Amino acid sequence: MNRKRRALLFGIFVGVFMASYSIGAQSPISDEDAQAFLEEFKMSVQGITALEIFAHNAFVAMGMFVPGFGVGWGTFTAWSTGLAFKSIVTANPILAKLPPLSVLLISPFGAMELVAYSIAMSRSAILVRTLVKRMSIKAEVRSTAIEVGIVVAILLAAGFIEHAMISQFGSTP
Repeated sequence: MNRKRRALLFGIFVGVFMASYSIGAQSPISDEDAQAFLEEFKMSVQGITALEIFAHNAFVAMGMFVPGFGVGWGTFTAWSTGLAFKSIVTANPILAKLPPLSVLLISPFGAMELVAYSIAMSRSAILVRTLVKRMSIKAEVRSTAIEVGIVVAILLAAGFIEHAMISQFGSTP
């Protein structure tokens, strides 16, 4: 696949991720469910390390490389992240004035995760195309390995940035 088509496919999956995130951020959630999510979130980030954040995000991203499944997994991940934002807004109505996508795009780790997940989801689609057209999967192994490395590097840096922000601003939304 040439670079222009690869970039276009990446852009499509940036859009898919942002659309799914936006849908999650607009999904209805009860006050009780929002509170339950926030309590669970606070417990999960308490004492978390940068490497634990990275490991979680890398685990999520690796599923996105699986042919076919990765697109669905990435779309669900984006939706559930948007729903998490909605939970925070439900508990803190003052945040309702923030456009949901701004939180994703303005936070350095959010933008980095968007890029990493979009790379993985688009590679999943490329692998499906390769399998459906009965092309040699060997031709995609090198590109996939390089992209896995890129995604891991991005998520490692994002994990350290997210940890620094959690440490600086605390875990309470």
